[in-house]
Amino acid sequence: MLALVKTKKGVGNIELREVDEPINGDNEVLIEVKSAGICGTDIHIKHDKFPYWPPVILGHEYAGEIVKVGKNVKNYKVGDRVVGEPHTKACGVCYLCRTGNIQICPDKRSPGWGIDGAFTKYLVTPEHLLHKIPENVSYDEAALVEPTSNVVHDVLERAKVEPEDFVVVFGPGPIGLLAAQVAKASGARYVIIAGINNDEEIRLKTARELNIDEVINVEKIDLVQRVMSLTKNIGADLVVDASGSEKAIRTGINILRKKGRFCAIGMSGNEEINFPYNKAMFKVLDVIFCLSTSYTSWERSLSLISRGAINVKKVISHIEPLTNWEKAFNLIEEQKALKVILKPI
Repeated sequence: MLALVKTKKGVGNIELREVDEPINGDNEVLIEVKSAGICGTDIHIKHDKFPYWPPVILGHEYAGEIVKVGKNVKNYKVGDRVVGEPHTKACGVCYLCRTGNIQICPDKRSPGWGIDGAFTKYLVTPEHLLHKIPENVSYDEAALVEPTSNVVHDVLERAKVEPEDFVVVFGPGPIGLLAAQVAKASGARYVIIAGINNDEEIRLKTARELNIDEVINVEKIDLVQRVMSLTKNIGADLVVDASGSEKAIRTGINILRKKGRFCAIGMSGNEEINFPYNKAMFKVLDVIFCLSTSYTSWERSLSLISRGAINVKKVISHIEPLTNWEKAFNLIEEQKALKVILKPI
């Protein structure tokens, strides 16, 4: 089968290869991948800025159909439409696993960077990581359950959007657009999403077409002044950074009210950044770092998408065959795309 493989360490080193079809074990299923989304992590791996174990098939955002089941699989059958959590190889015995945090187990090796992933025709997944796709959700939409689950875990389960919160989201990429929608769907009274001039062509344009209260280009409008005028000079309750930009992070700290919450999702790509520590301290802020997903976030995301509470279709800007992977990666890096779905061949 044809697969997109990171062949070795270093910048680049990605190519299409013919590889053997995987064989599922007794507790696993074999999934025929129908749709797979390109994540920012895949771009980071291309540039050697995220951990990975080559040679490895990329891709961890996927939806597909079960074509084989292991003899010990009890709750799934051939023909089921599924998505899967990327927590493969979690040890199950360390203190993190034992406290229900398998997503950050040090032995975890997720599809797409630790073990072979979804940018190919077939993928093996353990039964305990599967979730069934509701009938009214397409494969393309279901491929966005994984990034939506990240947002739900980060914004709802960890940063805890509360009814009537004033929320500001930095970074109008796929994660930011999902975060703004999730916050609004979960009771926030007012949601602003902020970007820059480079975001105007597609990202901010898409944000204006979604159920987001206000879309601001910070290079044209004074965001700090706008937030203060809307909050009676109190400040935002919650800031979600989906940009990883040092400037956005500093602005986020500035616009938060005292005892506000800062939810860090975006990766900066740098080992260190300057952070206004004293300002955050004297405001008594809760600064919440986030990584990966929980079981509950997947169930909540499937419900939000199925009920139409959030619109993931709008976040999909391009659908390409796997053979066009290079074009797809370039579109994302040039900020000419949002979520790009690859279709395995």
